[in-house]
Amino acid sequence: MLYFAYDANIDPGRLAVLAPGAEFRFIAHLPEWKMEYTIANGSGGLPSVRPEPGNTVWGAVFTVPPADLAKIDAAEVSEGRVRATTQAMDRGGKRHDVVTHVGNRKPRSSLTPEAQYVRSMVVGGRHWKLPAGWVAALEEHLD
Repeated sequence: MLYFAYDANIDPGRLAVLAPGAEFRFIAHLPEWKMEYTIANGSGGLPSVRPEPGNTVWGAVFTVPPADLAKIDAAEVSEGRVRATTQAMDRGGKRHDVVTHVGNRKPRSSLTPEAQYVRSMVVGGRHWKLPAGWVAALEEHLD
């Protein structure tokens, strides 16, 4: 199963604990999707994604054994997201069926991103070499 990580699970340290059998495959994006911080958490907002023309969400794609994907699902549910299927596009323009996670409640208006959570996203973005502009946009939430 291919898993598209865009949230804190893109941090290799976090993913290794949560899904030790996950193997990196490639960098990809969700074309026509938007990331927003709409999931309320104790000290800020957590990200979710939703379809929206004219936007893109970058992340990393992994193969994940079913048992590990179940652990990811449980962690995502605890943060307010559920599994969804969509297509991610690799840097060569090829589409791949993937699972990812989206907010499971009616979205709130945009919240201030939770800094520690975004730090994990930045660590992962740098590690997997996501586009510099994407990582820089994440880092803006840390100032």
